[in-house]
Amino acid sequence: MNDLHAWLSQQHHGLRTFHTFQQKIETLIREEPGQRALCRLLSSLVGGYIEAFDEEPLPVAVADRAYQRLLDLVASLDFRASAEHRLADLDRVAACHL
Repeated sequence: MNDLHAWLSQQHHGLRTFHTFQQKIETLIREEPGQRALCRLLSSLVGGYIEAFDEEPLPVAVADRAYQRLLDLVASLDFRASAEHRLADLDRVAACHL
């Protein structure tokens, strides 16, 4: 997750970043099959955001806020944490809106 956060922190807040993030999550699912649920939730979260603004003007303030929320969310996740902590991560991601 650290690599994903490092990559994300260097990106622009546009929709292309969110598309690429989804692709990276799909790769992560193959590399970390034990984290499939968390990765699917992240992909769904980003997918909903992409669908909301695909082919539509994306206000800069909305893009900045969504990008920062995703960046903060990814920074808070730890694949190596205890099962209790990972379950809390799942709940937090499931409740998140960009």
